[in-house]
Amino acid sequence: MIKTLIALTAGALFSTGVLAADLATPDEAKAMSQKAQAAVNEMGKDKAFAAFSAADGGYKVKDLYVFCMDMDGVMLSHAVKPELVGKNLLTFNKYGDELFKNMIATAKASGEGWVDYKWPYPGTEEIKEKTSYIMTNKEGFFCGVGAYK
Repeated sequence: MIKTLIALTAGALFSTGVLAADLATPDEAKAMSQKAQAAVNEMGKDKAFAAFSAADGGYKVKDLYVFCMDMDGVMLSHAVKPELVGKNLLTFNKYGDELFKNMIATAKASGEGWVDYKWPYPGTEEIKEKTSYIMTNKEGFFCGVGAYK
């Protein structure tokens, strides 16, 4: 029985292409968000956005990546889905919550913080709990990095 459960669990993980060891923690997401804020503040948005998207830029680790949005809901940078750049996602609510409205509210209220929402698990269509740590920067927008809970 135990061997069967282990085999099924391992099979499910391998079939998604995601191993538990490949998933980052919320603490790792927060640390990368802090690193992204420093990058924008120190090198400006254009150079920072290029670093966020580069395979060897140090901003794509495990399942972590950086996204940046202005206070109106327009995606400014997205390391994994560049097709979202320039789109207003303020009213996005595909998975039952208004995550971008909540991120903007957090950014305006305190400049940084956690925002919880639901998001598809990597390699599957299963919706799971996720949290992003967002931080504003000197340029007036925020960047975030998310991790599954």
